[in-house]
Amino acid sequence: MYHIPKDSIITVSGTVGVGKTTMTKTLAKALQFKTSLEEVDTNPYLEKFYQDFERWSFHLQVYFLGQRFKKQQQIAEAGGGYVQDRSIYEDHDIFARMHYDKGTMTPTDYHTYYQLFESMVMTPYFYHPDLLIFLDGSFDDILARIKQRGRDMEVHTATSYWREMYERYQEWIENFDACPVLRIDINEYDLTEDPQSIDQFYKR
Repeated sequence: MYHIPKDSIITVSGTVGVGKTTMTKTLAKALQFKTSLEEVDTNPYLEKFYQDFERWSFHLQVYFLGQRFKKQQQIAEAGGGYVQDRSIYEDHDIFARMHYDKGTMTPTDYHTYYQLFESMVMTPYFYHPDLLIFLDGSFDDILARIKQRGRDMEVHTATSYWREMYERYQEWIENFDACPVLRIDINEYDLTEDPQSIDQFYKR
């Protein structure tokens, strides 16, 4: 209806608990696109990571980088027409960098991770998204969603961790320039109760 190309690659981004998966599924259904979702339940490192950041941060980030790179290549080979849950850029710019800064990833591990990221993503052959949708909101609203979702490993994580991640996301999106950005306040819609509220985003 609004001339969105059928070969587009749209990425939904934002901090943990902000509603990326719901937005990804709803938008893909409305556009008749396929989805590329984070595979949280099959991740062999995620639960261990929340129990011991220092021990498992490098393993987790390398796993995510490999999985997301593989999916990005599959999307490109399929000719686009996808909405994907989370961008590959956040792996380095938010998560790996945060653990390096906090000392829960060693300088050696971070350097190794960055070399991988640079050789895989920062090349002219990598297919960047056509649009990044950034889901935004207040920290209190997002923290409430994390608690409402009720994943044990997230609920028992210190609030200070979520606040730091939130602040890093705010700084990151202000400087992100790999593709165009559409910034959306999570209080402007409720896709769980009213899936039709997705219609307002077509015009934007």
